[in-house]
Amino acid sequence: MLIPQVNNETARLKEVVLGTAKSLGEAPSLEEAYDPKSKEHIKAGTYPIEKDMVAEMTAVQKVLEKYQVKVYRPEIIEDYNQIFSRDIGFVIADKFIKANILPDREREIKAIQHVLELIPEENIICFPEDVHVEGGDVMPHNEYIFIGTYRGDDYPEYITARTNMKAVNAIQALFPDKKVKSFNLRKSNTDAKNNALHLDCCFQPVGNNKAIIHKNGFLEEEEYQWLINYFGKENVFEITKEEMYNMNSNIFSIAPDVVISERNFTRLNTWLRAQGITVEEVPYAEIAKQEGLLRCSTLPLIRE
Repeated sequence: MLIPQVNNETARLKEVVLGTAKSLGEAPSLEEAYDPKSKEHIKAGTYPIEKDMVAEMTAVQKVLEKYQVKVYRPEIIEDYNQIFSRDIGFVIADKFIKANILPDREREIKAIQHVLELIPEENIICFPEDVHVEGGDVMPHNEYIFIGTYRGDDYPEYITARTNMKAVNAIQALFPDKKVKSFNLRKSNTDAKNNALHLDCCFQPVGNNKAIIHKNGFLEEEEYQWLINYFGKENVFEITKEEMYNMNSNIFSIAPDVVISERNFTRLNTWLRAQGITVEEVPYAEIAKQEGLLRCSTLPLIRE
């Protein structure tokens, strides 16, 4: 029996699903790629290889186990990318919400069926098909739920727009006691430096009252400003366009005072340590080529 429990991004982690890079199959064709950054690396011949990505994920598992976190892994689907477990589901309070993800990726949720079977049926939520949502866009933050979305009328034209306003409304209806705050994100199918694929590509809370933010990820200045005011300018680490492109906001918290971060994020890691946070550095630059990083490849089930 597993009763999910997640109320924010940073409380002490107890149980998590970590994706897998095993049996990825061949690199996708340009037509099969979902995001502009993957397309960039396919064109350049620098798309990451399985061996390197398996090594990166193994490094993360070792850190998680060092902190006594129980780690679940998906069942292996042959020749299939299962790295980004955050896309397929997420937990808010005691509810596991199945994401409505790109149709090509439905097999991924079946690969964690052994985990879902531990959760009581009444704690698992499935939204209607027209409610689009992925876990990278959803962040419980105590009394708030922050949600990245795209409100433009041209939403259907963006394969990079993954969470719609129907999802924002459905989550608010499911959690009437929470304040749901949505953010209109910048989307591009072709330019990775001007695309916030998910909210965690341009923002993430860290520590007890701090946050990492990239201003240009937000389409509306006042929504970005709301976050600055909420956390306090002195508690916010602003990342550059290049740092957003390299996924600096997509680190992962094990506790308020422990994070896993990419070893090349020198400026960010220095700042985190200055805030009294222990930074467990791992290599993750190959996985980052697919426009996802540490938060994307972890699905927390229980935090204290």
